[in-house]
Amino acid sequence: MTIQTCIPAAAEAALPHIGYTYHRGALDESGPAVLLIHGLAGTPNEMRSVARCLSASGFVVYAVRLAGHCGSEADLLKTGWRDWYGSVETVYADAAQRHQTVFVAGLCLGALLALHLAAQHKDNVAGLALYSLPLWYDGWSMPRLSFLLPWFLKTERGLSYRFVGSDPFSIKDERLRRPVAAAKMNGNTTAAGAIGISGRSLREMGEFVELLKPELPTINVPTLIVHAVEDDICGLRNPRYVARRLRGPVRTVLLGDCYHLITVDRQRAQVAGETAEFFGALAGVTPPRR
Repeated sequence: MTIQTCIPAAAEAALPHIGYTYHRGALDESGPAVLLIHGLAGTPNEMRSVARCLSASGFVVYAVRLAGHCGSEADLLKTGWRDWYGSVETVYADAAQRHQTVFVAGLCLGALLALHLAAQHKDNVAGLALYSLPLWYDGWSMPRLSFLLPWFLKTERGLSYRFVGSDPFSIKDERLRRPVAAAKMNGNTTAAGAIGISGRSLREMGEFVELLKPELPTINVPTLIVHAVEDDICGLRNPRYVARRLRGPVRTVLLGDCYHLITVDRQRAQVAGETAEFFGALAGVTPPRR
């Protein structure tokens, strides 16, 4: 499952928030680039299928490893949304120096961070791809009283509560789910992300959502939104809310055979292909036939 880094160790030490970069397949290493941002308590591995497709389509791909991630739950607890966004800014600043055109794609929390980046760099981010937007936890697997979560997270008990993942781990395909579940159960956070998330981390994400909502009407870049109809974590209210508020052109793709982790689940190839075609049209890059 682990993606091997494609940059020298010295370069990775200088840019500690980079998970990996793909240059293979790029027509021009100073040509169009894409930043990929994983989800909360996740790993750059979540974006592997998208990275491979984009690289094969002629893009240079950078994947962000968010601060506090791919280590222990204690590591994640030491960070908040400002640290996570700081990781994105660090990699973006490096990519923007090397490439005239930079696109950004994100999964779950990564999608929110991508939106915030576009709001801060309105004239420089060339386009967005947003997967499984998570403004509200209203998917089919959420408890009936999940709407009370923001209030619960304001309490001391809520902050210290540990939310532990369980089947189906947001993956519909059992064959694909099995190795991810095993890695999570074994504590392999580099390969599959953490199995648990603290209430404190969720409150940080909730605060970030409230900061982001007023920014949405200021974002005018072309945007691709991809969301699963059967998303177990975040229902269709989420992509519809964002699509209605963005100023730029929006293309929405709804998937019918996967859960929340659409970049890992059964339709991951479609997610990757839609992204390559969308960014390719904007950058004048023709992706290979699927």
